[in-house]
Amino acid sequence: MHYLHTMIRVSNLDETLHFFCDLLGMIEISRKSSDKGRFTLVFLAAPGDEARAREDRAPMIELTYNWDPEEYTGGRNFGHLAYRVDDIYALCEHLQANGVTINRPPRDGHMAFIRTPDNISIELLQKGEALSPREPWASMENTGTW
Repeated sequence: MHYLHTMIRVSNLDETLHFFCDLLGMIEISRKSSDKGRFTLVFLAAPGDEARAREDRAPMIELTYNWDPEEYTGGRNFGHLAYRVDDIYALCEHLQANGVTINRPPRDGHMAFIRTPDNISIELLQKGEALSPREPWASMENTGTW
C-alpha cells in the first residue's frame, strides 16, 4: 500500500492556488477539468516531493473545485495536513506578511498551525531540531482554533 494524495474541496480555486503555490511554495503537477462533471481537479506537490509526484503520482494534495457554488463548513473535522519546513520562522513571517493568520505561532521553534482559505488546518513542523525561541513568536498568543 502507498499513500497517494489527500483531497480537499475548495470554494475559490485562484485564492487557494495563491495560498498553496505562491505562499507555501507548492508546485502544480497536473490539472483536469470536466465540463460534463462541472469540476476542476488540481494536483499539487511540495517542492521536495516534486520528482516523486511526477513519477509516482504521489504524494500530493488534490484540490477539487466544483463549479457550482457550495458552502463548505467545518474543516476542523478533517484534521490537518502537515509539512516539514526548512525555517519555520521565515515561513511564518512570509505568510503573516501576506495576510495569513498564524493560528498557533511557532513559540517553541518547532510547530505552527495555519488555515487555508477554506479553513483546512495545516501543521508546519521545523525540519531537524527546533529553532531557539525568538520574538515575536515566543510570546504570541494563539488566534482562533487550529
